[in-house]
Amino acid sequence: MKIYCVGGAVRDELLGLPVKDRDYVVVGATPEEMVKLGFKPVGRDFPVFLHPETREEYALARTERKTARGYHGFEFRTAPDVTLEQDLARRDLTINAIAREADGGIIDPFNGAADLKAGVLRHVSPAFAEDPVRILRVARFAARFGFRIAPETLALMRTMAESGEADALVAERVWQELARGLMEARPSSVFDVLRECGALARVMPEVDALWEDADAARAALRALDAAAQAGATLQTRFAALARALDPLAVESLAGRLRVPAECRDLALLAARHSHAIEDAEELSAEEVLELLDAPDAWRRPERFSELVAAALAGEAGNTAVRARLERARAAAAAVNAGEIAKASSTPAAIRDRVAQARLAAIRRALSEGASD
Repeated sequence: MKIYCVGGAVRDELLGLPVKDRDYVVVGATPEEMVKLGFKPVGRDFPVFLHPETREEYALARTERKTARGYHGFEFRTAPDVTLEQDLARRDLTINAIAREADGGIIDPFNGAADLKAGVLRHVSPAFAEDPVRILRVARFAARFGFRIAPETLALMRTMAESGEADALVAERVWQELARGLMEARPSSVFDVLRECGALARVMPEVDALWEDADAARAALRALDAAAQAGATLQTRFAALARALDPLAVESLAGRLRVPAECRDLALLAARHSHAIEDAEELSAEEVLELLDAPDAWRRPERFSELVAAALAGEAGNTAVRARLERARAAAAAVNAGEIAKASSTPAAIRDRVAQARLAAIRRALSEGASD
């Protein structure tokens, strides 16, 4: 039995990046032998085990065979005679098909280290085309590392999109990869890559439609990158992109990809209210109050802040707009709704009096701000 560290951990070590998780491949062992050594089995589709002390994952070396379309259409084989090279050959990219021995030696049968040095994303074998998720992974790695895609790999991705293989992607997997891509340093690259290979129209047609106006599309991607540079949350980054979409398109996209509620709701708010936020210096007190009511800024001030951040990401001169809106929010939030409720007889009367008090507070705040 021999154990090798594989995949992302080896790649990141060679790039001089911090390693978060380590995965291992075990060659020459059976599941029974692993259990005897104290490893805990956790894999459902193929034998994966947790180390009894470190809890790191150890997978038996395996090969795979395509049996049907889509992400789940694979048959796996594990046996003591499966070699390390066979296991590495089933991986997506050469930079992820590098192994490290226990003594530190590198095993690199597909020249992944050279591609790392050159900054190239290259598929390991034609079997890349059997898993449509790999299109999304390449886009995500392009966003993370800024690497270029090898021409032959890009051509293969185009063929996959044109053949309909990408249509077999399940919603949860698309969102999972998209969410990870959005959190990379330059998330716009995800959409550049997907559009270049033709997959964007398949998995996110609402976003692909932005390219009907190339300038609008580039502006949307600049906003997304600006949100990333500001260290924004996932929901803020998604909303910064979605602000360029029609609200109905956001609902369609979020529903199909089963986007989590927090991301979906903020994206819808951004699609509906970003223009008003961009023009906030021209808004009346009544319009500012409506803007504050929309995300429930009274009980969810953090959501209002994220909405403003998404709406103004990449916009020049947004400091004054942010200051004006925050001044208005703080003034209106200081209204004591509880005291007003004590002096009112009905829920409708309470809502009306609270709204009037908040409106008066906003007028004062905006007037004071204008005179500063």
